Amino acid sequence: MILNKDTAKKTAEVLLQINAIKLSPKEPFTWASGWRSPIYCDNRIVLSYPPIRNYIRETMAKFIEAEYGRPDVIAGVATGAIGIGMLVAEYLGLPFVYVRPEAKAHGRQNQIEGFIESGQNVVVVEDLISTGKSSLNAVKALKKAKVNVKGMVAIFTYGFPIADQNFKEENITLNTLSNYQNLLEQALDTRYITEEELKTLSEWNANPSEWNAN
Repeated sequence: MILNKDTAKKTAEVLLQINAIKLSPKEPFTWASGWRSPIYCDNRIVLSYPPIRNYIRETMAKFIEAEYGRPDVIAGVATGAIGIGMLVAEYLGLPFVYVRPEAKAHGRQNQIEGFIESGQNVVVVEDLISTGKSSLNAVKALKKAKVNVKGMVAIFTYGFPIADQNFKEENITLNTLSNYQNLLEQALDTRYITEEELKTLSEWNANPSEWNAN
């Protein structure tokens, strides 16, 4: 769920302003999965804008303390959430680790980079949620390390039902600063998109794997 409506709209506004999120219904993007999509999201761009990264950092950090208390460690999901996760940990004065998609094939063969101990309370920071598969892969690695994963906080989610299902099955709470619905509302309010484009964008979100730009 989103933190609150004001935060969701403010976050959507700043992500659109810096082109961290691009909406292009007429000239869709192609995702790595092969899906054709009228939206592309790269929240790592946030790191290049100090006022905006500070807003994201402080909003996430304050929510984490209010919702989960003070965890022992903040964990970022590699690679997209390493930067923002470290900023959140720094703001809270907490240790930071990050989780690779899989263990390294050489050296110490770590999947979790940084120091973490069995029994510690951890909140996971993510930049973007699509299906939730890669994010929950990080959670599984942390659970394997016998730590207590309190929940996950992300900048943005597409709001796909499959993600909701995946998080429910893993019994992990997900909170996000903004989501697709609030993004579209903000984009329409600021005339970033037209009513016709809103319809196209809504149709894609309802069935992204089958959506056809034509």
